[in-house]
Amino acid sequence: MSKRRSIIEIPSLNAIDRTANISRRLAEALRTAIARGELRPGERLPSTRTLAASLRIARGTVVEAFDQLTAEGYLEARVGAGTRVAAALTEAAPPLHATPAVPPAEDAIDLPAPAARLISMARTLSPHPPVPFAIAVPASGIAPDDNWRRLGNRVRASKQAAPSGYHDPMGVMELRIAIADHVRRARAVQCEPEQVIITSGTQQGLYMAGRVMLSRDDPVWAEDPAYPGLTAVLDDLGVRTHRLPVDAQGMNVERGLELCPAARAAFVTPSHQYPIGMPLSMARRNALIAWADKNRAWIVEDDYDSELRYAGHPFPSMQGLRPSRVIYLGTFSKVLFPSLRLGYVIAPLPLAEAFAGARAILDRHSPISEQHVLAAYIREGYFEAHLRRIRGLYAERRAILLAALERALPQGCHVQPSDQGMHILLWLPQEADDVRLAANALSAGLAVRAISPMYAAQPARPGLMLGFGGFPPEQLQAAVSELARLLRVCIAQTAPGA
Repeated sequence: MSKRRSIIEIPSLNAIDRTANISRRLAEALRTAIARGELRPGERLPSTRTLAASLRIARGTVVEAFDQLTAEGYLEARVGAGTRVAAALTEAAPPLHATPAVPPAEDAIDLPAPAARLISMARTLSPHPPVPFAIAVPASGIAPDDNWRRLGNRVRASKQAAPSGYHDPMGVMELRIAIADHVRRARAVQCEPEQVIITSGTQQGLYMAGRVMLSRDDPVWAEDPAYPGLTAVLDDLGVRTHRLPVDAQGMNVERGLELCPAARAAFVTPSHQYPIGMPLSMARRNALIAWADKNRAWIVEDDYDSELRYAGHPFPSMQGLRPSRVIYLGTFSKVLFPSLRLGYVIAPLPLAEAFAGARAILDRHSPISEQHVLAAYIREGYFEAHLRRIRGLYAERRAILLAALERALPQGCHVQPSDQGMHILLWLPQEADDVRLAANALSAGLAVRAISPMYAAQPARPGLMLGFGGFPPEQLQAAVSELARLLRVCIAQTAPGA
């Protein structure tokens, strides 16, 4: 028979913290002692009375810790035989090590290939801090407005916000009805509420579209340059992506017909190309639809920034031209506030249930109370009033930013013509390093986004995206002065003979 050892012979128990949660601390110390080999499989522990007296704690505390570890399989108790370390535990349990003061270098960690790829995606999609020129920062004090807060209070006071079970992954029907009414009127979308699936935003909608329509190694078309969130999705799905160059008319459909006419889907931002900003011309839209009809392919329309056009009316959607072949993606993140995390997919009716299945797998559904608030906000006319208000505000800030850039830009830099959205694109001299410039700008408190990494074709054209929606005029003007200084330094460093 093994002899019971005293507490003095078990170092991990001598180091126990007796200040709080003593039962939990004791259980942790016993686990550590077993892992370190201080207590071996089959070894008998001190009795609960002896251990309590040695540690100067209540016997009930020791009994509670023993019961917990018995339930976990670390200990086993037999009548007349006391409590022992479970014999089934291997003697070769790996020893515990103290946490190193300095974490090991990443290349020393054996990361699975998917983990390494997802780490890269996380860094690419990491949001910028809310400093001048950050893209997705809404104007403060504009949303959520008083009407939103009042409707929120009304919903929370009603049974609509009461805790309940799981809901329809397609979303709250009142919101789906409100969205269908809005996009029919404002975007010329042809749909019924049964085709609307609520998402947590465009990023989720893109992923759902890929999961529903594509299999691994399927060929697809995407723009070049393109939204990094899209290319991350396509990489993760393992499809074969053909990047089609963007020119003044948008994505070059003719190039797609040359490279891969049998593609299964085309991912486009036809109202406001991301990141350059031009709309897809009507000739290109018609060519894209003709290709989809002929090849029974799909068009995924990301209606990026479509509501924020400052000259004339927003361009109508592509979905309205061919509802049976277009999956339409919209979001409320830019025009309301990104933390709302509500968007939508409008799918051809035969695909709607498949999208609901994809949503259920990802995260069931969006928060119910926020869906009810947004439904009321749209239904009662506040959303359209909000759109009119922010168009005026953002048009003013955009004009101020353009005027400041015109005065301050060094030679070789120019602004891409565009009349919509929450950012402008600043082209740089071909030899400029926009990635390094963006890093230097962030150190100086400016969150510009480099676009050369968004290109597949090389050499990539360097440029910077400058967001303006969330920043008042005086902040934009000061930021332009600092950016102009950084641009002059960058250009001087890349000049011949520098």
